[in-house]
Amino acid sequence: MPITAEEREQVVSELKRFGHDLNLTEPQREKLQTTLVDAREKLADYLKKNPNTTRADIAAKVMAHRDEIRQRVANFLSPDQLTKWNAEMAKAKEFLGQRLEA
Repeated sequence: MPITAEEREQVVSELKRFGHDLNLTEPQREKLQTTLVDAREKLADYLKKNPNTTRADIAAKVMAHRDEIRQRVANFLSPDQLTKWNAEMAKAKEFLGQRLEA
């Protein structure tokens, strides 16, 4: 599921903005990074085992693990941070849905 350089730059910019908005403590940053790295490694493993997978399959795989990831972050984010997380994940879901339709 390759993305263009422009899309990659947009994602990086959004992640930086989102990270700043969450106002994470250092321990929270470390836990979030671990959670996201674990999720990315699971996706990479899936792609390695399924090299001909479609974008729809990838999206389904990500969505299947979304609740697991949310539960992990809910364990260390404050209620305010979790509200912001939920809002950003809704935006990401919309963005990914538009990408799949393209």
